[in-house]
Formats: sequence, C-alpha cells, structure tokens
Amino acid sequence: MRHLLEIDDLSSAEVNQILDLATSTDAPQALAGKGMALIFEKPSARTRNSMEMAVVQLGGHPVYIQGQEVGFDTRETVEDVTRTMACFHSLVGARVFAHPVVERMAALDLVPVVNMLSDAAHPLQALADLLTMRRAFGELQGRSVAYVGDANNVARSLALAAGRTGMSFRISSPSGYGFGEVDADRIANAGVAIDIHNRPEDAVAGADAVYVDTWTSMGQEAEAEQRRRDFEGFQVDERLMALAAPDAIFLHCLPAHRNEEVTDAVLDGDRSRIWVQAANRMHAARGALAWLAHENR
Repeated sequence: MRHLLEIDDLSSAEVNQILDLATSTDAPQALAGKGMALIFEKPSARTRNSMEMAVVQLGGHPVYIQGQEVGFDTRETVEDVTRTMACFHSLVGARVFAHPVVERMAALDLVPVVNMLSDAAHPLQALADLLTMRRAFGELQGRSVAYVGDANNVARSLALAAGRTGMSFRISSPSGYGFGEVDADRIANAGVAIDIHNRPEDAVAGADAVYVDTWTSMGQEAEAEQRRRDFEGFQVDERLMALAAPDAIFLHCLPAHRNEEVTDAVLDGDRSRIWVQAANRMHAARGALAWLAHENR
C-alpha cells in the first residue's frame, strides 16, 4: 500500500505525475462515494480548507476530526484510532505533533495515510511549492530555491522536493538552527545537494525563488523571544530580494509574522506569490489524493 508521509516516498516521476494531476482542469472522480478522515491534532486554516475542498473535487466526502475527539494514546492507541477510521473511510489524513504517529498509522496498511504535517515533514506544502514554482517558471530543472531561516519540517520537505525535480537547494540559518545530522543524511541519501551559507545574502544571490517560514512555529511559543534575538539579520526585506535573480519570486508557507521574518513590502510586493501558493495547496492536495487513489486501487 502506498502512503504519503514525506516527499521521498515519491520518485521524481511520481512527483511530476502529481503535479500534472494538480494542473488538470478535469478532476477525476477518484473518491466518488468514499470518505476521507482528516484528523487535526494541530489546527490549520489552509490545510483544512485545501484538503476538504480537494476531497470534494474528487467526488468524496471529507470528515474533519479534532485531535481531542480521537485522543491518540490517551483515549485510544494510535493503531486503534486508525483501525476505527478504516471502518468508515478510504483514506486518512493526519496533522500531528510527532512524526512517529503517522508512521504508526501507515504501518498497519489498512488505508492510505497522508501526512498533513508533522514535526519532521510537510509534504503537501512542498508539493504546493513545486506547483507554484512550475507555474511561474515552467521547467524546474536547473532552477534554484533559497531558504532563509530555521531548517524545520518545511525546509526539509522543500529540500527533498527540490531534489526530486532537479532544482538546487540553498539554505542560510543562524548557528544552531541548521539541519541536524539525521536530516542532513536523509536529504543527502535522496541525492539532494545542499548549499549551506552562513549569510542570507550569499544564499539568496541569483536565486530563482526565495522562501521563508516563521521563526517561531506552533508549539515553540516559549522560545519566541530567544528566537527573535537569534534570527536577527535573517529578515527578508527588499534589499535582500534585490540580490535574487531578476525574475525571482518570493514564497512563504503562511501564516506570516509580518515585519518579523519578512517585511510587508516583500509580502505584498510584485514578486510575492504567497496567495497563489496558498491556493495551490488545494490543487496539489487534489493531485496527491488522485494519485494515491489510483496507486491503491
């Protein structure tokens, strides 16, 4: 059974198949008469709306479930929750704090499991990022994306996605916020060459896309003040964007902390594609779900 827990679950050809399905104007009714459970331990406006509408567009019925309704390993084990969902649904999506939760769900091989976000990965966001860049540039092979900030789950999935499409990936993070050894090894094993820079200016110079995420993610609120100090000098502003390629675009997975990791002038500027990127979350999800439904017939 095929699942989607991280981008390297997919081959380069499969990534492109999903992107092709995402751009199709004739959505296959791959989930007609079927349900998909969408379990949210962590809330999200974009993930909920994009996933619900993607399921609807494929002819299916999405069911939104809050984390406390299932209570992973408190009310029931992760495995028993998954078995319960498989009684009613043809697919299960989960947005969780800990990545091992989605791994345990998928290990049962009852229905396809989609990671809607974990602390280790955000594959649906990465697919939307690729779709946004492909629509902006056409061919992705040979293009470059520069990520400025914390080497988090979004950065890891983006790096793997870049490698699957022949893009180069650059990153600049403050000391102590780069990829750990395990992540670096996994990315390298996927055949991705990472250019690591100490200075954001060096990472962004000549890049085709400049990408940032919040400095403080959900669950890290207690670290916010320290992180603001640590990330001083890593804000993306018009001066930094001017160093990128002439046709470079700006990306952010949202929500943004305006005038913290990025200025209003960049977020709302001509190069920004953040709202196209947000809309592409739905299209990318539709492509991924259609592909999973086909692979698991």
